[in-house]
Amino acid sequence: MTDNGAMSSGPEVPDDDRTVEQDDELVILPDVTSDETDVGWGEWRGDASDDDRLLADRPPHW
Repeated sequence: MTDNGAMSSGPEVPDDDRTVEQDDELVILPDVTSDETDVGWGEWRGDASDDDRLLADRPPHW
């Protein structure tokens, strides 16, 4: 029993002495989110040539 009256499941071990297994395979969050990419900011995804992008970005009155 602990000081506050709760039942303990075993001997208490200080956090410094507790063993924690590290699992490198677990992915919690991606390294880069979609809004951190150029496409996420509305940038053109394409090849190095800007011709197609410039034609697509022309003003609507053309």
